Amino acid sequence: MPKTHVARRIVINAPVAKVFEIMSNLNFWQAWSPWLIMEPECKVTVRQDNKYYEWEGKRIGSGNMLITSEKENESVAMDLVFLKPWKSKSKVRFELKPQADVTEVNWYMEGSLPFFMFWMITMMENFIGMDFDRGLNLLKEYVEDGEVHSKLEFKGTSDFAHTKYVGIKSTCSMSELSEKMSQDFGRLGEWMTQNAELSDGKMFSIYHKWDMAKGTAVYTAALGANRIPDNLPMGFVTGEIPATKIITIRHIGPYHHLGNAWSTAFSMHRGKEFKPKKSIPPFELYVNTPMDTDSKALITDINFAING
Repeated sequence: MPKTHVARRIVINAPVAKVFEIMSNLNFWQAWSPWLIMEPECKVTVRQDNKYYEWEGKRIGSGNMLITSEKENESVAMDLVFLKPWKSKSKVRFELKPQADVTEVNWYMEGSLPFFMFWMITMMENFIGMDFDRGLNLLKEYVEDGEVHSKLEFKGTSDFAHTKYVGIKSTCSMSELSEKMSQDFGRLGEWMTQNAELSDGKMFSIYHKWDMAKGTAVYTAALGANRIPDNLPMGFVTGEIPATKIITIRHIGPYHHLGNAWSTAFSMHRGKEFKPKKSIPPFELYVNTPMDTDSKALITDINFAING
């Protein structure tokens, strides 16, 4: 069986005893799980002793977790079993390292894939790694604030009007995405300030390609324009999103949690909840201006063009 290995870490501003209390009680899993946020209606059962947990969902499949060992304020080990969409078993381990008044949390998984999926090892490790990153960010907020600041609203389908845009097309690693995008929108914003009469008020990013194996993205940071000028600064591009029907998942919360909405959209696509129109790449639309990307009130719509 092809073997997989995933490891991620985060620092939480809380004493190790508080972190361990949450990590060792599977009742808390529902509050910060990077998978359950994608399917709130998923059926979850937690055993009375809080050491065994199972789930059954349409979007995130089914399976169970069992805490097999724990060392107070140091580690929690689990057996993880996936039953759907395919059967697999993994060993999961959380290690806690206190550092003064903060705690470093390391999340590890050793598992395997069905033999016929050997060619997907790197891609699956990247997918799971992003899930771990999402989960650790949610865990950090839950421990520090008592709640997570990431909410999804399933807006359904609607009509998107034809939109022209001026933008900057870039390729970068996913770890650099936020910083690179901020730079691109900074340049666009400076230009649009001098050409305010061209703006139609829309601000969005178009994702042309995700390469999960290499961990890179090709995107265009774009500002909607009611008219495309003849002369543009070097490096600027123009284009349009044609009038189309879209399906939208709205995310409310800081930008660093936006992966929760994207992962949900891709999960819905894989589950055939919608069929994207291949000629139009997906795009995220900033409903309120993201000047403060850490704002809990930031609203971002993830949109996929669909037929219909």
